[in-house]
Amino acid sequence: MKQRPDGSGVEATPRGNLRNRIHEVIFEADTPAGKTFDIILLVMIVLSVLAVILESVASIRAQYGTALRAFEWTVTIAFSIEYLLRLLSVGRPLKYARSFFGVVDLLSILPTYLAFIISGAQSLMVIRALRLLRVFRVLKLVHFVGEAQMLRAALSASIPKIIVFLGVVVTTVIIVGSLMYLIEGEAGGFTNIPASIYWTIVTMTTVGYGDIAPQSPLGKFLASVLMIMGYGIIAVPTGIVTVEMASATRKKISTQACPECGGEGHDINAVFCKDCGARL
Repeated sequence: MKQRPDGSGVEATPRGNLRNRIHEVIFEADTPAGKTFDIILLVMIVLSVLAVILESVASIRAQYGTALRAFEWTVTIAFSIEYLLRLLSVGRPLKYARSFFGVVDLLSILPTYLAFIISGAQSLMVIRALRLLRVFRVLKLVHFVGEAQMLRAALSASIPKIIVFLGVVVTTVIIVGSLMYLIEGEAGGFTNIPASIYWTIVTMTTVGYGDIAPQSPLGKFLASVLMIMGYGIIAVPTGIVTVEMASATRKKISTQACPECGGEGHDINAVFCKDCGARL
């Protein structure tokens, strides 16, 4: 910042103007330049994910492998530059780097570089598909952004109850698996308690691979009880999340990104960022 020539106040330095301009183009979708940038970005994400999928097909890789890899590197370099610009255009780059989209942006470029060390790591580039979640902001589908915020709040509130529920399930699985090992034994295919626990999990979740099956009447009876319990257990997490979603407050969400940390999902009338406290 520097003093205005007429002494009326301060004005932004050219560097500040450049940073603000970059931030407006990269983070905001309310301006023509910002929306154009985001649409181009989404198209590149879709094409890069498609390229990774096509490269996994042997016949396509044999004919177009070089072109596909060149395209992947071009996109990766473009995304690397974009990631650096995102960090440079916010006031708190570390805050943005630790955010959900900051981590996703980083993970979307790492697999290509890791391919030098780990063979086949480039296949992990499909994680770029997570970046498509920005489509709700780009297309100004604010209603869907609000619904996503509500779903996230409901899932967060459900975590303690689901942990308790999973604790009960794990205890049940261990007990029933041990009982089945005692009833059937090695002759029935239940060679040890871990194998019996595996069968219990498969049966309780109603998957039923059939690679292990009880042979004795008592074992079949216990399996029948376990399968019936499975239908009831599957409904419990759904009920927990549904209750939390019903109690979640729906708020109007804006598409504005914080100029300091890049945080999104603010209330429509918010003045300060909910993540870092900076003025919006």
